[in-house]
Amino acid sequence: MPTPVDSLRSTCAGFGNSYADLGDRGVRHWLTSGPMELPEDLLYSKDHEWVRAEPGDRIRIGVTDYAQDALGDVVYVQIPTVGSTVTAGQSFSEVESTKSVSDIYAPASGALVEVNDALGAQPELINSDPYGDGWLCVIALSATDELDGLLDAAAYRALIEG
Repeated sequence: MPTPVDSLRSTCAGFGNSYADLGDRGVRHWLTSGPMELPEDLLYSKDHEWVRAEPGDRIRIGVTDYAQDALGDVVYVQIPTVGSTVTAGQSFSEVESTKSVSDIYAPASGALVEVNDALGAQPELINSDPYGDGWLCVIALSATDELDGLLDAAAYRALIEG
């Protein structure tokens, strides 16, 4: 007799959904919160931040859908300071949820040129719109080659499903 996970995989396959091949963790995400978003036009860090290229060697970053789901309800975001310098791989902010406090790591080095002040009053935007209104900050890159170490959507999907 098929398990609920097997049934979901079968149903997803019938709709041509890539979630049919997810491991049990991915299927649990699907069952509890719908399909996990992984926009193809973004890059991803192994620390679960997303990166969107912007004009002028700038990047906009945020927390992935996978990470916000793992965090649970976000209740506080430490807003970084515009003008401060960040170093790739180093923590520069924190997100606090009902489950834990998690560091946010810079996916590349540079200067913070814009922050999402709305997160101070509405930290839940990270949960409700992680790739839109829930963005964290914009970094003016000091070295664009640091982006070469980031993952595309397929590689990030393999990481979180692995």
